[in-house]
Amino acid sequence: MNLTYLEYAANGFYLLAVFLAARNSIHTWWLGIIGCALFSLLFYQVKLYAEVLLMLFFIATNAIGWYQWGRASGVKQITDTALVRLLAYAALALVVTVLYGFMLHRLTDAYAPFVDSAILMFSVIAQFLLMNRKLETWWFWLIVNTLAVPLYLSRELQLTALVYTGFWFNAWYGWYQWRRLLKAAAV
Repeated sequence: MNLTYLEYAANGFYLLAVFLAARNSIHTWWLGIIGCALFSLLFYQVKLYAEVLLMLFFIATNAIGWYQWGRASGVKQITDTALVRLLAYAALALVVTVLYGFMLHRLTDAYAPFVDSAILMFSVIAQFLLMNRKLETWWFWLIVNTLAVPLYLSRELQLTALVYTGFWFNAWYGWYQWRRLLKAAAV
């Protein structure tokens, strides 16, 4: 598959999946699986190996999220996370970012191993928060998208950078939308 077509297809599926996540829709999950599979091929071709690992992780967690959100008896409301727990997640992400980034730097020809690793780790946390419908997932997605846009531009993935710019705005929208749903559930 031509890199350009692959990039278009990956972004198309993933764009729709991310938009549906902000709308709290179960369809986010199966579309995400397709988009992540395509992105794993794309990122491998441009030597963003932590991104490949991330996409494989996303495929697995999208399947789990699809199952969790699809259980009729398991419908879970949006909730928030204690600040202490969020700080612990962020500290864990930073430590693992440094360790994994160093490993990629020493053992592979990875491009931007530390930024790539930061995107990986903050995405992992964001994904778990999303699967559990935690409002703060959107804060972590803001960090991820802020790091991802310049990285993708540096690898000449202009379309992907543009889409991730859209994801940055979608993260704000998701935070607003989920906060509104959280407040409505509290009434």
